[in-house]
Amino acid sequence: MPTDFLPAIRPQRVAWNKGRVVGQKRPLQPKHVWSIRVRLEMADTPRDLALFNMAIDSKLRGCDLVRLRVRDVFAAGRVRERASITQRKTGQPVRFEITEPTRQSLEHWIANPEMRGADFLWPSRFHGSPHLSTRQYARILRGWVTSIGLEPSAYGTHSMRRTKVAQIYKKTGNLRAVQLLLGHTKMDSTVRYLGVDLDDALTISEAIDL
Repeated sequence: MPTDFLPAIRPQRVAWNKGRVVGQKRPLQPKHVWSIRVRLEMADTPRDLALFNMAIDSKLRGCDLVRLRVRDVFAAGRVRERASITQRKTGQPVRFEITEPTRQSLEHWIANPEMRGADFLWPSRFHGSPHLSTRQYARILRGWVTSIGLEPSAYGTHSMRRTKVAQIYKKTGNLRAVQLLLGHTKMDSTVRYLGVDLDDALTISEAIDL
């Protein structure tokens, strides 16, 4: 029988997302934040501790976080209490607070010999790259969540961005405040980002006993 009439045989490829949790990444819970922070403090890794604290406080996208410069957060010999940058994705400015624990970890990191003469807050350790890449940041984050026993595929760089605002919304219900902190131009974007509709619907459903 001529091979032209035989059915085509294609090798079966495993789906890229098989066994992975896909979709919106989960925010860290307060207990996760403290567990990671304590581990980083015990490991005496000033860069990772400052990076972790800054990621939580700033609520910045990974592409903006890794491009922070020393002058963005440090002036007149000390770390600022508040800072402002222009977002790469939207071109809009966004402000964020820098809490006392984060300021302390940043001061410790900036005083580190590795930071001598550095322009970027997170200089890369690889030649040819002036600052930490988003891929490197994602690998570092994977190590954080794995160290406390979390499933790494359920968390990503957006988990850090969502962590603090998820708690703010949970405690205050103030969507406008969350919108401003995230630098969103539309409220719809904030609602989708937080998954507010689903969370609120589940809360209402759980309150109904039948």
